[in-house]
Amino acid sequence: MDGITPQARSHLIIDADDTLWENNIYFEDAFAAFLEFLDHSHLPPAQIRAIFDEMELANIRVNGYGAANFARNMTQCYRHLVEREVKESDIAHVLSLGQRILDAPIELLPGVGDTLAELATRHELTLFTKGDLEEQRLKVERSGVAHHFTHLGIVREKNAPAYRQLVGEREMDPAKAWMIGNSPKSDINPALECGLGAVFIPHERTWSLEQQELRREAPRLIVLERFPDLCRIF
Repeated sequence: MDGITPQARSHLIIDADDTLWENNIYFEDAFAAFLEFLDHSHLPPAQIRAIFDEMELANIRVNGYGAANFARNMTQCYRHLVEREVKESDIAHVLSLGQRILDAPIELLPGVGDTLAELATRHELTLFTKGDLEEQRLKVERSGVAHHFTHLGIVREKNAPAYRQLVGEREMDPAKAWMIGNSPKSDINPALECGLGAVFIPHERTWSLEQQELRREAPRLIVLERFPDLCRIF
């Protein structure tokens, strides 16, 4: 943080899943239940996950993110690896694991509510998330923190073009804008690429497909341990 002095009033662009509330833990729980149901005779969980990740990467390019697509990806993996006759009831059970994700509570991470309330008195807050439009919108509504934000952006992919479009549409000055999130791939690196500042707040259960080396050479990168630490910076 040496040499970094945020503006008195800034545009703070904040990620949702695993930055404001728990998310990936529910997907990991669903996949653990999938592994138990598949009950493969010799493939270890890590190898099954590698196979699944390869399928998911391919399908995301076509179908996008979200619990429903995650469940459909598990059914594809199930049909590919199962060692017994595939029954429609089995497919229905695998699909139901995705519904468990949708039914999971919105559990704010420690200090999020109070921190957003304080930051909103000094800065303009934008909530910027990717995924299925309706699924993400409902999570935001259920979170109880939507009123702290002046704008909500839900996009299919959070990459450099998406950040440039957001900055243009909201008429932000990149020198006074900061992206805050837990994902190097979707939150930090593309924001830095576009000339924004970025605040990385790691989450120990960040999705493996969101992991990426940080652009640590970037002059406007801050790494914090907890979300409430933002009030020390902004």
